[in-house]
Amino acid sequence: MLTRSERAKLFAPFDAMKGLKEALRDREERHSRVAKRELTEEDAEANSRTILKLERGMEIEVFCHISFHDVVKRGVVTDLNLALRRLKLNGKTILFDDIYSIEIKGQK
Repeated sequence: MLTRSERAKLFAPFDAMKGLKEALRDREERHSRVAKRELTEEDAEANSRTILKLERGMEIEVFCHISFHDVVKRGVVTDLNLALRRLKLNGKTILFDDIYSIEIKGQK
């Protein structure tokens, strides 16, 4: 006869198809990818003007293309490097070339 703890082990949850959830999540991510779109000259100029106004500590909202997805990122500028054409938003790097639009929300 089995003890109570031994019986509990028999009915413990398990992954019958190991890795299936991860494979499905990976497949869904690959199917949701989008191509990076080209900016108009006017949009590129507007982005350049806004980027030149940025300072560390500013709260901004950025619509950009990251890892094959179009996303909106909000946060505080933690670093800005005009020479390398990148900014850090909450410590995460965003390349200027990946930015569709940028809006300054405030100063922190």
